[in-house]
Parts: sequence; structure tokens; C-alpha cells
Amino acid sequence: MGRLTTLLDGGSFFEGPRWRDGRWWLSDFYAERVLSVDPDGREQQVLSVEGRPSGLGWLPDGSLLVVSQRDRRVLRRYPDGTLRTHADLADRCANHLNDMVVDRRGRAYVGEFGFDAENYQDPTTAVLFRIDVDGTASTVAEDLYFPNGSVITPDGGTLIVGETVGARYTAFTIEPDGSLSDRRVWAQLGPTPVLTTFADTLDRLEFAPDGCTLDAEGHLWAADLIGARCARLAPGGDIVAEIAMPDGLLVFGCMLGGHDGRTLLMCAAPDFNPEARAANHEAVLLTTTVAVPHAGLP
Repeated sequence: MGRLTTLLDGGSFFEGPRWRDGRWWLSDFYAERVLSVDPDGREQQVLSVEGRPSGLGWLPDGSLLVVSQRDRRVLRRYPDGTLRTHADLADRCANHLNDMVVDRRGRAYVGEFGFDAENYQDPTTAVLFRIDVDGTASTVAEDLYFPNGSVITPDGGTLIVGETVGARYTAFTIEPDGSLSDRRVWAQLGPTPVLTTFADTLDRLEFAPDGCTLDAEGHLWAADLIGARCARLAPGGDIVAEIAMPDGLLVFGCMLGGHDGRTLLMCAAPDFNPEARAANHEAVLLTTTVAVPHAGLP
């Protein structure tokens, strides 16, 4: 691996990184904006999202989908810049919407918090939704422990979902109609805790998977939001490499991209406290070079 360098600093809380059209794309939560950043670190605001942006993806026509967390919508920004609601899930999910992955047919898989994590509410399980190209939403999985970063394998046949509070990645077979089957554990990263209080549950986690990205050898680079590291995981959960964050930083998302797919971008900040992150602009984008390039989606 190459040395760790800073691509961009001064963010509130970077999340949901993607690589597309020669640029990085990501959400800056508390600045309520989606931005793109070129490989030299020059940023450009794409749009403002008052409901706070999270997961990103694209439809086959080039429309950008953006999760609007607080009002529990998925927005669609058309290629001409028109912004509309693609799906409204306010009546269907218990708390904020979160991360998302979009398949090549334009079906979006998006998770919810399931509980008020920002105010340290006791954890409960959550659901995963599928949003079809026409905006129709369906529940496709239940009883997930905070579904978070997700990827789809290159053949389009498997969805892998991070369960942050479950210390695992869970895989599903994607059926031709977009439904999910054959639920199984892809990687167990420590014991799955019994859901008690917020503090107790968090204390029992040995690895808390957040954003992730798939490589061409079928391994995942995964952000460990409590371990201050980005780890390369083999199927089953063995950690075969890891990148420690600089002192004082945790990592919340990662993405492989760059001209050859071997640049690993990591979203780092001092913590995930909403008040502290909204009041300070200490989030950074870090990059390094790895040996195995990107594969799959996003």
C-alpha cells in the first residue's frame, strides 16, 4: 500500500463516497450538500439537501439518486438538473434513511437506522427497502442490525449489507425480480451483541462495519467506525490487511476508484457526535494506493 495522503479537508462529516466520471462523489452530512472532488482535491458542490444527504447512486439514464435522511426520502436529480422526489418512505421506516446501493437496472437498496442513534436511543432492528426505477418501494429484508454500507457483486447476483450493530456483513441472492433470498453471513467480525442499551451494545462491539467497497479478488475494504481503521476482509471475516487512521480520527466510509481503480478513498472525522460534527469542520478525505482494483457496485 502507498502512503496516506489528504485529498480534502474542512468537511463536517463525509459519507457515501463513490467514483464516477473521473471524480469522487460524496455527501457532507451537516453541511447538507452533495459534492464532487477531482483527483487533485478541487471540490464542486452538486446540490444542497436540507434533509441531510447520505447514500448516492445513479439510474441508467444518468439521474443521480440521493438519500435525504431526516425526511426519509430518496431524491432524483435528472441529467438536466431537475430535482424531484423519487420515493417517500416517511410512513414506512422507524427513523432516518441511511446508505444505499443502486444496481445496473436502477433498483436501489436502502437501509434505515431503525432507532434514534443520534440521541443514543436503545438499539432495535431495522429493515432494508428496494426502490424500483418507477419509485415504488418494497421491504426486502427485516431484522437487520443497523444496515449500512452495501455492495453488489460484479455479476449482479449478490447484495452484501453491513450490519453496524451486528458486527457482520450479510449476503443475499438478488433474484431476477429484485427480491432477496438465501440470507447468509458473509463475514462475522466479532460476536453479535444482544441489543440492550446504546452504550452497552456499543461497548460489546469488536468491529462496527460502516461504508465498504468490493475489490476484484472478492474482498471487502470496510470502515470500522469504532476501531479507527479500514480493514480488508476476506469472505468469512478474516482481516488480511488494515490501514490505521492518523491519531484523533475515525473512519466512516471508503471507496475504491481512480483511473485504475486502485485508489482507496476514506472518509474520516474525529467522532460521530452530531453536535460536534455540525459545529466543527474537521472531516477529511484520505487516500492511499492498494494492489487490487475495484469491482462491482457502487
